[in-house]
This record gives sequence, structure tokens and C-alpha cells, in this order.
Amino acid sequence: MSRVQLALRVSDLEGSIAFYSKLFGTEPAKRRPGYANFAIENPPLKLVLLEGEPDQPTVMDHLGVEVFSTDEVDAATRRLTDSGLITLEENDTECCYALQDKVWVRGPGNEPWEVYTVKADSEQLGKPVESACCTSTEQKAEQKEAAPSGAASNCC
Repeated sequence: MSRVQLALRVSDLEGSIAFYSKLFGTEPAKRRPGYANFAIENPPLKLVLLEGEPDQPTVMDHLGVEVFSTDEVDAATRRLTDSGLITLEENDTECCYALQDKVWVRGPGNEPWEVYTVKADSEQLGKPVESACCTSTEQKAEQKEAAPSGAASNCC
């Protein structure tokens, strides 16, 4: 069974962890500096909390579908590409304190979606600044400023 992922950028990580622990009746499956995730069984949801800027409202960072294997990511990549969507593949990438294989697409409102599988734990939140995935809001702004006009983001 796969599950939907919702990644939120929150200004109060500890308060958000406390709230979502109560809402879903479970503690985070993983906690690291500036990061927590919940593996919720019912409803099937991977809720990711990323520490954002202080005193800012919570915003959606990205959406995803977690699957069990790289074969499922590859099948999703073929299906999405065959349907005419622009895809970006990232294999053996470190994101959200995990080693992952994934494919990215953007929805009609430019919302980033990933189909991904977790292959192993990692000690890193994200990749160096050259990738937009799982980077801080400040790093994303720096990337946007450095990118050529009209260039697409690496992922989220």
C-alpha cells in the first residue's frame, strides 16, 4: 500500500509536533534537527514537518506519494512521462534524512509532487544548495536568485 505525503513548512516545529501527535494519536516516526515525520496508518499519510521561518504561517512545501520500491518509482516515471508530463528523476538522493529514489512533477498550479521510495536512513536533511529539495526557505531564495531567468527548479 502506498500513502500520500504532505510536507509542511512550520514556524513552530515543537508546537506542530505536539499538535499533530494529538491529532493523529501517534508520535513522530523520525525526529532530527529542524525536521519530523509521522507515518500515520489511518488515514494512510506521511506527514513531514520542516522547520520554517519564525512567526510565519504554515505553508505547503510539497506533496508526494510514498511507494515501497524503486521499481514502483520507475513505473510511475514511465507512466507520467508517457502521459506528457515533464519529470525530473533523482536517484540515490539524500532528502529528509533518508536516501531516496524519486521522480518529481508539477501540478497545474506549479505545486511540486514527488513519487518516492525510502531506501535507507541518512544523517542529512537535504543536499547541498544546488538542489531545491528539502532546503530551507533561505536556500531556495538564493537558488532562485542564482538561476537563469525562466529556469525551472530542480524539484520542490
